[in-house]
Amino acid sequence: MNYNPKIHHRRSIRLKGYDYAQAGLYFITICTNHRQHIFGEVLNSQMILNDTGKVADECWQAIPQHFPNAILHEFVVMPNHVHGIIELTNLVGAKNISPPQNILPRQAQFKSPSMTIGSVVRGYKIGVTKWCRNNTNIFNVWQRDYYEHIIRNEMAFQRIARYIINNPSNWKDDKFYK
Repeated sequence: MNYNPKIHHRRSIRLKGYDYAQAGLYFITICTNHRQHIFGEVLNSQMILNDTGKVADECWQAIPQHFPNAILHEFVVMPNHVHGIIELTNLVGAKNISPPQNILPRQAQFKSPSMTIGSVVRGYKIGVTKWCRNNTNIFNVWQRDYYEHIIRNEMAFQRIARYIINNPSNWKDDKFYK
């Protein structure tokens, strides 16, 4: 079937015009393909990771090794999704010199795609997928895309951090629990 923009158009869930390489806090949710339970199970309000879940956890913790501008905050690997808060910091170029933003045209102010929250998520998903394809019969690990929320203040950060921490305790209330 040929590409038809009227049929195949995917509406972006990203904030139009926002620079996703910009320093800040991002609440990320990445779901498994068809919400399959591939990372383990929740027992007595505790997430018990299986081997695939342990790899998902290890890959998440390794994000700062691959993206030095990323700082990890609360995160949890659940049976069929991962929640986490990633902070992007401003890393400046060679010799700590960066051009003043006000002299660059608007289009040039966006940073390299390799420093965006999208590239961080993409790298994470690739790492887990490679392991799964080499070590399990799971080929399609992830749902297409991911959800993000830009955290704009301390109160939102605290609320989201609590949500992540309490996610295993609230698992039975999740609509994708079964």
